[in-house]
Amino acid sequence: MTNKTKHNYSALYRRLLLEVKPYGLHLLGILFVTLLSIPLSLLTPLPVKIAVDSIIGSHPLPTFVQEVLPTALAHSRDGILIFILVATIIIAILSGLQRLASSWLQTYTGEKLTLAFRTKLFRHVQRLSVSYHDSKGTADSTYRIQYCAPGIQWLAVDGVMPFIATGLTVFGMIYIIAVLDWQLAAIAMAISPVLYMGARIFNPRLRNQWGQIWQLESSAFSVVQEALSALRVVKAFGQEEREQERFVRHSSESFSARVRAAWSEGGFELLIAVTTAAGTAGVLFLGVRHVQAGTLTLGDLLLVMAYLTQLFGPLASLSEMTASAQRSLASAERAFALLDEDPDVSENNNGVSISRAIGAVSLQGVCFAYNGDDPVLSNISFEITPGTRVGIMGMTGGGKSTLVSLLTRFHDPTQGKILLDGVDLRDYQLADLRNQFGIVLQDSILFSTTIRENIAYARPDASHHHIVEAAKAANAHEFITHFPAGYDTVVGERGMQLSGGQRQRIALARAFLKNAPILILDEPTSSIDLKTERQIIEVMDRLSIGRTVFIIAHRLSTLKHCDVVLGIEHGRLASIRSDVAKALADTSENEGVRLYSLGE
Repeated sequence: MTNKTKHNYSALYRRLLLEVKPYGLHLLGILFVTLLSIPLSLLTPLPVKIAVDSIIGSHPLPTFVQEVLPTALAHSRDGILIFILVATIIIAILSGLQRLASSWLQTYTGEKLTLAFRTKLFRHVQRLSVSYHDSKGTADSTYRIQYCAPGIQWLAVDGVMPFIATGLTVFGMIYIIAVLDWQLAAIAMAISPVLYMGARIFNPRLRNQWGQIWQLESSAFSVVQEALSALRVVKAFGQEEREQERFVRHSSESFSARVRAAWSEGGFELLIAVTTAAGTAGVLFLGVRHVQAGTLTLGDLLLVMAYLTQLFGPLASLSEMTASAQRSLASAERAFALLDEDPDVSENNNGVSISRAIGAVSLQGVCFAYNGDDPVLSNISFEITPGTRVGIMGMTGGGKSTLVSLLTRFHDPTQGKILLDGVDLRDYQLADLRNQFGIVLQDSILFSTTIRENIAYARPDASHHHIVEAAKAANAHEFITHFPAGYDTVVGERGMQLSGGQRQRIALARAFLKNAPILILDEPTSSIDLKTERQIIEVMDRLSIGRTVFIIAHRLSTLKHCDVVLGIEHGRLASIRSDVAKALADTSENEGVRLYSLGE
């Protein structure tokens, strides 16, 4: 093992300890209950030894049994037999209760630990920048949260606690065997170096293999999520078989990796089986010789063999646990790697608090590029006074949506700065800043809950009266009340049970209810018909009153009530026009296309 690998292991173990530290008392409870299995394991074969030596044979009872057993029973074979039978049942009951308590404690603590770790991962993933999710996709993060996070449960609860208890059990049994016959104990322990070296050889290989498995399964999971999220496109182009082949290809790679890992684990288990069998054979051979020589009783030999079975089982378990731990370590590594991702937009711990912005916006020499590539925006500068309705026009890919994403700090400028009410956006508390914006996107995102919950998303504590008023303001109340369940209608995944216009009006109602001082409308009418567009423009006009508004649009009719129109071309501010009607007419003529006349 290289120094770098050792450093990686130690760093990973330190992080695991920090994660499980809050559950120290739970783990101590598990350890205590688990340790109770040691005396019970040591007592389990004892009745058989007493039966063979003191009932079938003529050896005296062990001293501690004579002290516990009444004198009348101690001198009666039937009395001793009754004692053995009762002791066997009591030991079995106590062992069962110990296993029940241990299982319940391990499940409770493990699930609680996993839930806390998943919550931590989910919270962190939500704080990562939009660009991270755009580049990595959401499926990989989802897979790590759902399937890699539980690795911490095995390492902290299902693996470590039994590992400690098993180790102590091994030492206890070795001690008792050594008291009975030190030569047998020496033979029994002779297999330990072989098991240790096997673990040293197999564990790094298994850990790498399981790391590959988790990565490949994450890729297959991504195919499923992508195909189902774009199911309409898949069906429209008749590409179900193609997506199935893509899924099978990725899953086959995972299948092959799991087979290779199973082969490695199987090889390690074969080594363990052969080694323990050799140890058992050696002890049995020498034990029989000692019984024949009279230095060991038959009951002692049976006790040693019973302990040996329990000894080699834990020894094999210790080795198998170290192998099983590799898959959990690989899972934990992937989960921690997600936590190590730094958000591009950092929170200012000493940020300025703001309750409600006035709405003055200023951009000063703003430039932006994704991942250091060619700039999307170059040297953008303008000032907007409070209450101004700003239209943003330009060709697709010119940087319009990126510009408004900078306003909400989905990204930060690579150069220059953006001021809100004279303060750099980066100096505000992030939650306070984003609370100043109401956003309606081209593809209105609704959650698979009720219409009521979607409208109240920004204000979960809003009363029914306020929700209805917002819906009325957005011209949504009428169609909502036509549903049998009204405001309690479940809209389906991404709101697909509703039409595009209905989704858009619910999104506008959500913006009305939030009542933010700054409004961003990103292509709000691009995917709806003319009649619905007129209704939504009417709603937008009401929503714009008393607010600073940024409207991105290709349809000229959407911008006809704006106070200022910005022209964005190739990432640069090409024009600022306050004579909106003339600006839109010039734009229409220059493009040679009349999308919709301003008089419509």
